Amino acid sequence: MARIGENSEEALRIDAAIQEWQQGDAALDEGWVFHVADPKAALTDAAADGTEEGPLAVPSEVEGLVVVSQTCDVVRTCVRRPFVDVSPLCRPPSAMLNEIRRGQSTRFACLPGLPDETLAVDLERTMTVEKAILAGWKRTRGCPTDEAARAFSRSLARKRARFAFPDQFNKFVKPMQDRLASKHGKNSPEGRALQALREIRVQASPSWSTSASIFFWFIRNDDQTEFDGKGWDQWLDSWLGLLDSSSAYGIPEGLVTTLQGMTAADYVASDPLDLDHLST
Repeated sequence: MARIGENSEEALRIDAAIQEWQQGDAALDEGWVFHVADPKAALTDAAADGTEEGPLAVPSEVEGLVVVSQTCDVVRTCVRRPFVDVSPLCRPPSAMLNEIRRGQSTRFACLPGLPDETLAVDLERTMTVEKAILAGWKRTRGCPTDEAARAFSRSLARKRARFAFPDQFNKFVKPMQDRLASKHGKNSPEGRALQALREIRVQASPSWSTSASIFFWFIRNDDQTEFDGKGWDQWLDSWLGLLDSSSAYGIPEGLVTTLQGMTAADYVASDPLDLDHLST
């Protein structure tokens, strides 16, 4: 069969149908995602179920699909820009849900517009579909507000644009990373303090060399000048005290502050420190 023309009735129908779709919108009735695998060297259960030889597309059952392409690309004419990227919805462990909702997971992202709050977008997986397929799906708005849309966009960007910290820094920060990861989400003073933080960022000066000076930014919400009736200094000293001051990085420094307390230059020059994974 021949490709449809740009001004054909079918192309105009598809273009009209996809105009309402945005990044973060979900198709909850679509329950399958495909990836290419080799059953002879199966890395997943879906691949192991394959019976054919050589690389093949294998299906996995999922809870729905979410558009991860940028909205401006989604709504462009289907003839010139025929593809849209989607990621599957899944049910992550319940213990991770608070972390995901706060945007602190690098693998999963939340969509507050979904009727089921236990679902999350699995950012590890992406499938490409043609817009003619998208045009036939039933749309559920995943990001009902501008802030939700920005938060989802940040999750996508963070997944693909994480800074690759030097191996030496990974070893240096591991004691603090392990401590924070173990306490995060726990109903304890330290666990609740960690949940009150918006983000943790790290900055190297003058650059990420072996002799760099390290500065940690613990970014809190504006209204939380203290936590559990105590100031933030005790938590800061405790967290920084986990690091080896005799290393090549020397004595680390840090500050608990707000976004307003940072300059734009400080924010741009620093990188997010993920609790669940450090790039290598």
